[in-house]
Amino acid sequence: MRKIYILFSAVLCLMAVGCRQQGGGKATDMKYRPLGDTGLEVSEISIGCGGFEKLDSAASLELMTMALDSGMNYIDIYDCTPKTRSNIGYALQGRRKEMIIQGHIGTIYKDGQHVRTRDVEEAKAGFEDLLERLHTDYIEVGMIHITDSHEEWEAIQDSPFLDYVFQLKKEGKIKHIGLSSHNAEVALRAAKSGWVEVIMFSLNPAFDRLRGGAVPWEKGAMDNLQAGIDPVRVEFYDYCATHKIGVTVMKTFGGGGRLLDAKTSQLGVAYTPEQCIAYCLANPCISTCILGIDNLDELKADLHWMHATEAEKDYTQVGQHEKPSLGGDCTYCNHCSPCTAGIPIAKVNELLDKAERDGLTPELQEQYNALGKHGSDCTHCGACLSRCPFGVDIPSRMDAARTMFGH
Repeated sequence: MRKIYILFSAVLCLMAVGCRQQGGGKATDMKYRPLGDTGLEVSEISIGCGGFEKLDSAASLELMTMALDSGMNYIDIYDCTPKTRSNIGYALQGRRKEMIIQGHIGTIYKDGQHVRTRDVEEAKAGFEDLLERLHTDYIEVGMIHITDSHEEWEAIQDSPFLDYVFQLKKEGKIKHIGLSSHNAEVALRAAKSGWVEVIMFSLNPAFDRLRGGAVPWEKGAMDNLQAGIDPVRVEFYDYCATHKIGVTVMKTFGGGGRLLDAKTSQLGVAYTPEQCIAYCLANPCISTCILGIDNLDELKADLHWMHATEAEKDYTQVGQHEKPSLGGDCTYCNHCSPCTAGIPIAKVNELLDKAERDGLTPELQEQYNALGKHGSDCTHCGACLSRCPFGVDIPSRMDAARTMFGH
């Protein structure tokens, strides 16, 4: 499904590889974001590890070299397959310090297949294997592998497995603790734990419409999408942005590239890779989009992001045709900005939605008061209306905010 974009992007990508800072270094067109409060700066797009299992060592080196030369500096390694880990280790030799590694704890290769474990001895063997095959004695982010239910989250607490993770950080074998999840409710609990610094979360225009703590592949989950972004997801994103917790995105293209083809898209319309990436990065809590890359051509296509025009990144026209229709609900995507009066429209809408849903609380009032501009500052100029992808009557919402919050 991705092949139709590859030839289109190849020439521009080759230009990107050659576009380097004077005297070497990262490609000048790659942009970087803070990884939460870790002190690390990561490239907006980064590498998923799955494709390395399909490559030989020479092809792995070629892929990694192009990625690094183009400014990519982040990789997620969830795959415990020996070939995958060995290929990445081979490809990083001599350039290890240029790549920030997000490696998973609790993923092992057993009986010829990928297995998740919370057994300490198994997890230890799997992690030591990761370090050995990568030819390194540490990784930057130690990611607790897939926690998708409240029961799994509870089981981790005060467990020998979690003690082992803390021990790895104390020993310097991991610099920061992370956790991966597809469940917004669990991800929010992790964010509020006080010890999770980075969260790997599945985010795209379709998954944002999942209800509550639904996991994408649960039976019927994708058949019952709601109009706007789920309130739990909104709270999770807002909490991470406010508390500087890094969020790395998986399933950027809908899982297996489903969003790139109208026939498989969960929303019934096709997005481009650039539109999917732009959708994710519009969220201020997002640090990087991890992209599944199977070969050099796919990497070249993905690197077109560095040179994509604003028109190519604009997902709003696609959003107008999404099914189910968003029906005028704000998704806090910030495409309405900048407001001519300086109002943070998305944040006002978010606080208003919460107040209308749960009632006006002192905390919501305080958050609203702290905004530099408010609903009462709206001039009804209408500039935002032409940019909103979902048909939100923004001036009316600003009037409602003035009524709700008093100014």
